[in-house]
Amino acid sequence: MGSRGTALLARHRHNVELLARFGVVGASGVLVNMLTLIALRKLGPHFDEAIVGLGTSDFNLRWYHVYSTVAFLVANLSNFQLNRTWTFRSSRASRWWTEYWPFLVVGLGGQAVGLALLTLLMHPHSPLSLPPSVFDDSTGLRNRLYWSQLIVIALVLPISFVLNKLWTFAAVRTGHPDLADPIREGEVMVGEDVA
Repeated sequence: MGSRGTALLARHRHNVELLARFGVVGASGVLVNMLTLIALRKLGPHFDEAIVGLGTSDFNLRWYHVYSTVAFLVANLSNFQLNRTWTFRSSRASRWWTEYWPFLVVGLGGQAVGLALLTLLMHPHSPLSLPPSVFDDSTGLRNRLYWSQLIVIALVLPISFVLNKLWTFAAVRTGHPDLADPIREGEVMVGEDVA
């Protein structure tokens, strides 16, 4: 790598480290997401069964939408806690709820996009549908739902990272003293003199 590349890496080393940690947490989230999805698929109705028709279109709300959303919620909570304590180390910078709601909102936005992509990958009449000749659901490795979910996760992850870094965990970056101070007004630390 040339001197320009080295300078660029040094300049953005912190962001690269954050991205690497976010990726590790994301990998654990993929595992949590997929294990939840697999459990729901095995315990619930067939993933392709329609629940509610969507107007006059041939699209329906299907069980795979529900399974994907539940898997997202479980993985979102796991990822948030790991990102809060390890990636961005913001657990002392602000309250749990203060950071979780923006993280959930970012995640829900990603999930909405993900559900649209999931539908396009799963619907047999979609131009992006995974080919049933390859993904015939005969085994776990040929399961359309599993591959569709993995593709969606891979496409939504970069957007999630950027939005969470810029918005959810912003208190850590900006150093807001009101958010970074774990001692709230009126509380006194043990051993501290009170005037």
